Parts: sequence; C-alpha cells; structure tokens
Amino acid sequence: MDKNSRRAIALHKKLRGKIMVTGKMKNLKSEDIKLVYTPGVAAVCEAIYRQPAKKYELTSKGDNVAIVTDGTRILGLGNIGPYAALPVMEGKAVLYREFGGVSAFPICLGTTKKEEIVAAVRAIEPVFGAINLEDIESPKVLEISDELSRTLSIPVFHDDRHGTSVVVLSGLINSLKLVKKQAGSIRIVIAGAGSAGFGICNLLASAGCKNIIVTDSDGAIYSGRRRNMNKYKNDIARATNKKRERGLLGEVLRGADVFIGVSGRKNLISPAMISTMARDPIIFALTNPDPEIQPGAAKAAGARIVATGSYLYPNKVNNALVFPHIMRVILDRKIRAITPGLLIATARAIAASVPPAKLHYDNILPDMYDRRIQKNISKAICRLGR
Repeated sequence: MDKNSRRAIALHKKLRGKIMVTGKMKNLKSEDIKLVYTPGVAAVCEAIYRQPAKKYELTSKGDNVAIVTDGTRILGLGNIGPYAALPVMEGKAVLYREFGGVSAFPICLGTTKKEEIVAAVRAIEPVFGAINLEDIESPKVLEISDELSRTLSIPVFHDDRHGTSVVVLSGLINSLKLVKKQAGSIRIVIAGAGSAGFGICNLLASAGCKNIIVTDSDGAIYSGRRRNMNKYKNDIARATNKKRERGLLGEVLRGADVFIGVSGRKNLISPAMISTMARDPIIFALTNPDPEIQPGAAKAAGARIVATGSYLYPNKVNNALVFPHIMRVILDRKIRAITPGLLIATARAIAASVPPAKLHYDNILPDMYDRRIQKNISKAICRLGR
C-alpha cells in the first residue's frame, strides 16, 4: 500500500464517511419548529397536494440528485458491490456540493437486476430533481439509462455516457487547436465499446468527427460483424467505420490522429503502436487507476499530447470538470432531457475556460477550481434556449 492509499484510508476512518445531511436553518427556536414541522408543515403539504408543481418551490427536490449504483463497475476495481462502492459515491456527493452547490446523496442498491434497479429509481423519484447513474456495468447501464429517460419526469444523467464524453470532447477541441488539425478530417480510434466508448463515439460524431473506429476485445466494430455484438455495438457499427475496416487495435491504429482509451485495461497499447500513428498523435489513455499506456512512454514514442483520467499527471480528462457544473444548470433551468446539443455546448464552454495564453500541450483543460467553468457552462446552455 503506497503513502497516498494509507492517507486516504486514515482520512476516511477519521471522518467515518464524507457526507452528512443537515438542515438549512440553524439554532432552531420553538417558534421555528412549529413552522418547519408540526403543525405548520401541514399547510405546506396541502399546498403541494392541491398544486403538485409547488413541490419545486416548497421543498428541496429541485436541488437534490440521487447518485445511483449497483457496485458492478467501480473505478478499475470491477464488481466490488454496493458497500465498497459507497466511498466513491460519497466522494462524488462531496464534489457536487463543493463545485455545483448541489445536494447529492449516494443510492447504493443491493441488487444487480436491471428491472429492480429501474423500479427502485422510479420509486425514489419524488425526492430528487435529477438522477445520476454511476459505475454500473455495461450494456446494462445503457438500457437502464434509456428506460429511465423514457419514463421519468426528471433528467437522467449517466456519468460515463455523458460526463466522460463531454470532457473528452473538451480536451479534443483544445488539442486540435494546438496540433492545427480539424475535427472533420482526423481519424479517431476509440478502445472500449462500453458505456463510455458508446457515449464518446456518439458525441464526437455529433460534433463533426467523421472518421471514427471503435474497437473492443475482438477488434474493430463494423456493420455486419456478428461476434460479440449487442444493441449498442450495433448502433456504433451503423454510425462509424464507414469503410468497414477490420482488424485488432494495433492494425486500425495505424495512421490515426487520435487514440481514446476507455478500455478498462492497463498497458493496452505499446510505444510501437503509437509510432505508426499520424503526425503529432493525440493520446487520451483514460482508464483508471492505470492507463492504457504510461504518459512518459507515450511521449517517448512520439505522442504530441498525452492525457489520462488520473490526477497524477498533467491533462486530467476527468468528468469532475463536468457533472457538478452541468447539473447545477440542469436543475436551475429544470431541463428534462440530456441532448447532444446540451453536451456539445457544455464541452465547448469547458474548452473555452482555458485562456489562449495558457493553452499548451500539457494544459488542454481548465483546473477544476476555475470559477469560469460554471459561468461559461451556464451562459452556453442558456443560449441554447434562445
């Protein structure tokens, strides 16, 4: 166990968890209690019963987010269950509060069955203004996301599908500025066809990237492939790889301008593979905690820009830049659906948060403490409604 791991365990032991529920009123007097609880609260209940829309005015529903997981795909640790997932969800709740002023609460479910997860989320909907699906195995999580989006009256944000795709697009926008290439003319290879790969693929295509190939353990996904396919891989096949190229990752990576790794496998690519890529290759090795290639090895092989999902290295392509800020605007504007337009506007706003004078090969994304991020996202999403 390294020093950082020991410190993390010591902190969690000291705090006994990282979150707590607290009221907005302090030092309650007797008269206050009569208003916040009985008998005064009965009038509030009756008001909501008569006019259900008042639930957003008279309760915290519109400021609450449920972070829902079943513990089947936690970080790079895999299926470790709902109890071991709780520290991650608590940490996410802390970031929601710190950077978005959002009240988020972990919902770690004791079931891995899709139907039961959907039913549980539907049942808790009255308390929350939005749902954040997190660290659920794919493709099950995509099915859950689609089903809940169709049936709930509140938005369903999936952090891998939506958050990761936004921060990848943000980083790519600024990377392409530095290497002087255009989104419509580059070749992109994505390793990983789970929820993150699916979301990234769709968003990049919506943003104008025309030449995308997605790979899984059986190689390139293409229209007509029969082995190891599902509904979402079939969607990928229809939207990408128009030339129906075949081959393993190393083969389709030749001549590529961009590699995006969301494979869940460390050391997936080698320096030799990077040396076959196009001029000034961009490497986003995003698997945590160990990336598809170490940044030093990637740069030594010729990579012009290297990013990871880890806070140990420069260019942190981490969805913490996205979810607290976008959720703040979603809640405030009572946005019902997560659309490509919403996500692209958010990605461009994050990219624009890096001033031109500070944009360089080791600084393609803003610091998460940069207050311009929230302002820029709010402005960008507000412009969508005009």
